[in-house]
Amino acid sequence: MLLVREKIAPRSRADAVLALPFELRQKSRLRTKVESGEEIGLFLDRGTLLRGGDWLLADDGRVVRVAAADEDLQEARCADADSLVRAAWHLGNRHAAVEVGAGWLRFAADEVLATMLRGLGATVTRVRAPFEPEGGAYSGAPHAHTAESKHRGILHDFAERER
Repeated sequence: MLLVREKIAPRSRADAVLALPFELRQKSRLRTKVESGEEIGLFLDRGTLLRGGDWLLADDGRVVRVAAADEDLQEARCADADSLVRAAWHLGNRHAAVEVGAGWLRFAADEVLATMLRGLGATVTRVRAPFEPEGGAYSGAPHAHTAESKHRGILHDFAERER
């Protein structure tokens, strides 16, 4: 079994390809198989998100390229940019993972979301494609709090400062 503990910089060739849907590319601990059928165990840092095109180094020195597997998605298109932005806002307001493309939004197949978007005037179709949703405003940057920057949203925090 291939054991992987780290992401590495891109290489010119891979010894194996690991194709996973987005749901599994979010897991830092995973036992699955590469395309050749060989088992692979991921032991990555907690919170690691794998993207199609990422590269991994196995304990035995082999290099694994990550591929985004095709998934059942829905694609929303709108008549104009304002409507597309409105559709994106409503998906974000429901905490849906969304991939933004040139004139379209893609999200995991969900008829409730599709019905909502149709109600906003969007055309929604089913597609089968790799899914690479937006990472969020804070992805890529460490997120830590100090005593000076805490924001727990608790009212008594403010009352304590005024005393």
